Amino acid sequence: MTDPVQRPPMEFAVSLPPEQEVGVFADFANIWHTPNTFVLDFLTVKRPAHASADAATGQPPHAVLESRVAARVRIPPEQIFMLIKALQTQGDQWLAETGRVEPPDAWAPHGPGQ
Repeated sequence: MTDPVQRPPMEFAVSLPPEQEVGVFADFANIWHTPNTFVLDFLTVKRPAHASADAATGQPPHAVLESRVAARVRIPPEQIFMLIKALQTQGDQWLAETGRVEPPDAWAPHGPGQ
């Protein structure tokens, strides 16, 4: 039996354009997918939550948090699990370094007066 062909290790040479060094701020992310792509929309809140109701449909009042996409990243499905693992590793390291605990389930703003 012969040994499979071994590829040399891959090294990435990454450069960041100067205009992107600062990055963008995002309050939270929305993640969705198609059969061929995972999409990460990083969202910035435009203003505090406000009450809204739709008289035409009879929908009861609810909180609306207006936001806009600050950045959109599309990645192939094959990379999503590596991304999840990397995020978990970095999150665990951050928790250990800062001594902080994970946020409670209800950390996000829920609307006016809450």
